[in-house]
Amino acid sequence: MGILSVLAAAIGGWLFGTAWYMTLSKPWMEASGVPVGEDGKPVNSSSPLPYVISLICMVIVAGMMRHSFVTAGIDTFVKGFVAGLGIGLFFISPWLVLNNAYSTKPFRLALIDSGYATFGCAIIGAILVLV
Repeated sequence: MGILSVLAAAIGGWLFGTAWYMTLSKPWMEASGVPVGEDGKPVNSSSPLPYVISLICMVIVAGMMRHSFVTAGIDTFVKGFVAGLGIGLFFISPWLVLNNAYSTKPFRLALIDSGYATFGCAIIGAILVLV
């Protein structure tokens, strides 16, 4: 049952990321400096590699979150959602802000990426305790 919950949570977080970045694609591309083609899409948009890597990373995050949840006794939807929200907001987001600050990227990029980390982890946390 554990691997099923990890995979379901990872896919849920990944799908949320798809919607998040589709909605914020223009400001994200501007802030991140991703090179775009004449069509306005990233030049690597036809490559499946970023999508495969992101899904693998979601499995890793969901797996570690599940381990932490089991160890801590987090076993309800509300606890999973709040714990996931906290992981995204207080672990991942500060690290993203730090990395963006050192690389002199716009703060808007840190906000966009941190928003995904925060709400993506909340979704992962909620799914982990439901499946």
